[in-house]
Amino acid sequence: MSRSVAAKPVRKDQQPMPPVDESRIDFDTIELFFFAYRDFVSDPDAILARIGMGRAHHRVVYFVSRQPGLMVSDLLETLQITKQSLSRVLKHLIEAGYIRQMAGAKDRRERRLYPTLAGRELALALSEPQSTRIANAMEDLTPGNREAVKEFLKKMRGRDENLPPADDV
Repeated sequence: MSRSVAAKPVRKDQQPMPPVDESRIDFDTIELFFFAYRDFVSDPDAILARIGMGRAHHRVVYFVSRQPGLMVSDLLETLQITKQSLSRVLKHLIEAGYIRQMAGAKDRRERRLYPTLAGRELALALSEPQSTRIANAMEDLTPGNREAVKEFLKKMRGRDENLPPADDV
């Protein structure tokens, strides 16, 4: 007995996409970004996998280590995520002994985040291979070209303010 497999119907609740002129899309550069990002995070991903953590943990421990005393509200703004998304990861990092959460000195309602020694060591271990990758990629560039790369990356920052916060860290 033979069964024919019917194609799944298209979901009717999908939002229509605006028309796009495909000829204006720089697919080559987009692909370079995809592959550069994939490889840029691969070394930290391997370290994190060994200790049962992921990229969300990386981002939190990175920014808390770079800005000790960072308020939770500022971390939410920096990562552009929801409280719910941060809560699970932050709880895990605190319980694992990588981050300390303390009340603010002036305003006890503030929640300030500090890396522990283990948290600082983790942040450095995750950043070192990324720093090496950046140094290797820029090795043959002139100082002016290095600054151009940094300026380019600065101009790439920013998010469409009409979009809601991301659901993951």
